[in-house]
Amino acid sequence: MKNFKKGTLFVVSAPSGGGKGTILKRVFNDDDKVFYSVSSTTRAPRDEDTPGVTYNFITNEQFEKMIADNAFLEYAGYCDNYYGTPSAPVFENLNAGKDVVLEIETQGAFNVKKVFPEAALIFLMPPSLKELRRRLEKRGTETKESIEKRMDQAKREIPLAEKYDYIVINDGLEKAVADFSAVCEAARLRCHADELVKEVFENA
Repeated sequence: MKNFKKGTLFVVSAPSGGGKGTILKRVFNDDDKVFYSVSSTTRAPRDEDTPGVTYNFITNEQFEKMIADNAFLEYAGYCDNYYGTPSAPVFENLNAGKDVVLEIETQGAFNVKKVFPEAALIFLMPPSLKELRRRLEKRGTETKESIEKRMDQAKREIPLAEKYDYIVINDGLEKAVADFSAVCEAARLRCHADELVKEVFENA
């Protein structure tokens, strides 16, 4: 992977149960040139969560103070909770030459694109709604009501995928990881095209 002066901002979205966490871990695991942005949320932690790693878990009052302080790159409500991306660590790491990965929902992704047009938006698509439901049920952490709410949300999110820069279909982990890695490399080259052209002429 070529080193660029500034990092690339990757914004990754998928319906709940779409496999974001698994694929991102496989692609970016142990890469010290990648910063995984930790979102803040007001939702309750799950058993598999690690505070400060999967999310920063804060109260509604704390979240709303951060909104007032203009401390978020983006924020949105999702399934009755707040989710937001603190802006300071994102820009610090991009300016240090690290790629930054945001794992956020569609509304937040489009908000990021407005303020950071060069961001690469990637949507992880389930092969079918039937398979998505099966994955949610397999978790064993969701109530029937919660699953129905997440399925309804997925039906609203999936049509928005056509507005993303790239779509990766998660119909088998190994292929999805390979496709995601290829998309990331394409995004880096697209985002830094001006730098690549300049380098060619400087080395003429």
